[in-house]
Amino acid sequence: MSVRVLPERPLPGHAVCLDLRTAGTYDPDAVVRAALDAPQPGGERRFLVLDEADRLVAHQLLHERLSSYGPAHIVCLAVGARGERTLSRTLTLRPPAAGVLWVFDTAEDGVPSEAVLRPLVDVLSTPEVFDAVLRALGEVVHGVAVPAVRVLEHDLTDEARARAWRQAVEGLTGPDVPAGTASAEQVPAALALLLDEGVPRSLADHRWLPPQGRAGLRLAGCDEAVGDAVDGYHRVRGAAGLLTGVGATVDLPGDIERVARELDRLRATVADAFAAAGGSRLTAEHRGVLRERGIELPEMPREISRAGIVPALRDHTHELIGKGLPLRSVAARLAALSARTAPVGSAARLARLDAICGPERLRRLGGRYPFTAGGSRPVAFAVTGLLALLAGVWPVLGWVLGPAVGVLAAGLAHLMLRRRPNRSPDGRIDGGGATGAAPRLFGGLLGGLAGAGLGQFLGLPPWAGAVALAVSLTAVVLLALRDWSRAVDDWWARADPEEAWRILREVRHLVVTTAVHDWLFAEVRHHCSAGAGAVARLLRGLADTADAHGRTYPDGRASAHDPSSYASDAADPSYPSYPSSYPAEGAGYEPSGGGARKAARVDAGPPPSSDGGTASWSWEDWGDGAEDDVWSDMDEEPAAPVRPSADFPHPSDPAGPADDPAGAGPWRPGAVSPPPSGRASGPAPAWLERRYGDGGPLLVDTLVGDLVSGTLLILDRCWAGVERDPGAVVPAVHERRITELLDDTRLRLERDVAASPPPRQEGLRDPDALAGLAAFTDRSDRPDAARLTGVAPDAVARLLLAEDDPGRTVALCGPEHLRLLSHDPLAARQVRFVPEAMRRGAAGDDVWRGTAEDVVWTGAGRHAGILRLVPLRADVVHTVRAEEAGEP
Repeated sequence: MSVRVLPERPLPGHAVCLDLRTAGTYDPDAVVRAALDAPQPGGERRFLVLDEADRLVAHQLLHERLSSYGPAHIVCLAVGARGERTLSRTLTLRPPAAGVLWVFDTAEDGVPSEAVLRPLVDVLSTPEVFDAVLRALGEVVHGVAVPAVRVLEHDLTDEARARAWRQAVEGLTGPDVPAGTASAEQVPAALALLLDEGVPRSLADHRWLPPQGRAGLRLAGCDEAVGDAVDGYHRVRGAAGLLTGVGATVDLPGDIERVARELDRLRATVADAFAAAGGSRLTAEHRGVLRERGIELPEMPREISRAGIVPALRDHTHELIGKGLPLRSVAARLAALSARTAPVGSAARLARLDAICGPERLRRLGGRYPFTAGGSRPVAFAVTGLLALLAGVWPVLGWVLGPAVGVLAAGLAHLMLRRRPNRSPDGRIDGGGATGAAPRLFGGLLGGLAGAGLGQFLGLPPWAGAVALAVSLTAVVLLALRDWSRAVDDWWARADPEEAWRILREVRHLVVTTAVHDWLFAEVRHHCSAGAGAVARLLRGLADTADAHGRTYPDGRASAHDPSSYASDAADPSYPSYPSSYPAEGAGYEPSGGGARKAARVDAGPPPSSDGGTASWSWEDWGDGAEDDVWSDMDEEPAAPVRPSADFPHPSDPAGPADDPAGAGPWRPGAVSPPPSGRASGPAPAWLERRYGDGGPLLVDTLVGDLVSGTLLILDRCWAGVERDPGAVVPAVHERRITELLDDTRLRLERDVAASPPPRQEGLRDPDALAGLAAFTDRSDRPDAARLTGVAPDAVARLLLAEDDPGRTVALCGPEHLRLLSHDPLAARQVRFVPEAMRRGAAGDDVWRGTAEDVVWTGAGRHAGILRLVPLRADVVHTVRAEEAGEP
């Protein structure tokens, strides 16, 4: 069947169009099946049937079969030849379920009949207009009328439409971005547990290493060894450690050696557990292996479960898309999440265990460090000499007491060397040392002799010498104890056995982290990683599919903005060439309302006369029907002139910008607004005025919102598959769905510049995640047509003034058919229709003040105007009963 005048695809709720004018035979069953396959909401079925007027009776069976699927309504657009004077129809095409519009072949010069029917079909297929026309046909005689039409078409230039489509697809897909990193602060709480390596609160008191287990025993033995070493250190560092035999019973080097040995054993036990249970998933066998090695695992904590992973992934994905991130950016973040949560097994923790408790660290812990006391040797020599001099000032006795102080200082230094803490009592371990005994001895001897000489010269009383001796002896002992404690502390700090406690804490934390994230959470992490990876791959596939689709038009041609298309297009003379840059504002168009650019008007000239085509005529030329007698013997009626009006002056009337608020000049029948790009527009009938815009400020955002809403619906259908088996998700199915989404969105862009919203996304479980984008599915909040097309609606408002003026419309018949029409001016019915998008939003209500109250506001479409249905005389229409009807 012919598709030249039919829409490529019916929009949801629109009438299903069938063209029966093709000559030859066809299968009625195939016609009915094709019609029924088109989606119709609520069980209602609307059929717009194009047929030849002289074949309505022959197609009775087909009409009956369409009507049998109810509730079904049929509007038949019957195309008649110029010579026809009567119309025969069957009972099936009677009101209230059916009606006939009789359109005569009124092809104008340069305007083929297909160019006349295509916009008429677009208008009549709109459900609101279809229903209004069917109701009006039910109020006229026989349910048959001849339409008189005046239509305004608001559309985009081809270049603006291609540019908006390309930008919308780019806004949906985005550029390629690196994977980046995933952090716990950027994901829902259910996923954050898998990223921060923390322990759930419900497991805070769990005993991961029971004391009776192998690992617990190693941990306790190491802790005990460190405790013994610390206790020995505190016993040695004081006066008792130097002056008594306590130091002889403390083996600090041996204790430290035992600490290193126990740490090495603990490390071997933990490494054995990590290696034995190093799989990526925890099994009952793994639990038994870990229990043998002293690691007890609890049951799965209540904070996380596999069942909550996919819902959290879904919420996270919807949140990212709702924030306006393109698909590839969301895919990159999900890929980072997949890589971060992928279970690698506990064997991968061995490197971290070596860093915590490896051979190098144990060797540093068990190293032999020298014991050094006494500080600087010259200072020790000078201090000891000064104290010996002080003791030697006692006359006579000073010759003995002075050098004796030096010997005491040297003896204490030698005692420190013998009882140094880095030497085992049995001498098995000895780190060596130096305490400065010789400098003290020489300094004491020299100072004592010098003091004795000084005391002999001064002749001090005995009590002064006794005081000086007491001070000197006390200072020598206290300085020795100070040097001993400092030296012991310094050696202990360098050996640092207490680091073993920090190592124990790190090892225990590593065991707990491994137990939680590599063993307990292994299954959940695998599910999260696989799910995030599957969705990331799916989003990349959807983005690639959308990019490939966005570079081509629905008919398969490369986009005008695709550089690779220039060479191939240049070879096709039928395909228009586009400039490499967008046209600048200049000659040929000027700014119009709403900030959009409107094309300059082209005068189509006066309507053709009767000898060269079809002329317009005025309803008032009929009078009261007396002309019927005058024309009864004439083969053709003379053409009637057009009556000019104040709103739409005659083409010959002077008018300028002052007469037209839109700045576009007066309206003229058949006037066409050429787009700024200069593309050649198709021929238009006299009753159709076209206005082209360069795209409004919200066109791209609206398209992106529609694509995002549909993409979320596609994703919402895949989460069940991700939950069952992420690896079994078939990208081809979802890529086909996004292709359908792109086709539907592109179709609405072609049909009504995306003024109609997509089907309401009932499948979305969490519409709040759209962050405002779901509002695009609500007609009340959708941008108005002016902000989508860039064309102001003022001309539509003037066309729909409340005054009923038949002169505004052009009848789709020739002057020779006027005598077939009813001359009763009250018998005609009028349908005024305007897309809802033309009056909402920025356009405001003031522009519509004064328009008729009976305007039909349509939910979709780019056409607005008037359909006037004029009934025919009673003797023109013949009803053929069933037994008289022929076969289709």
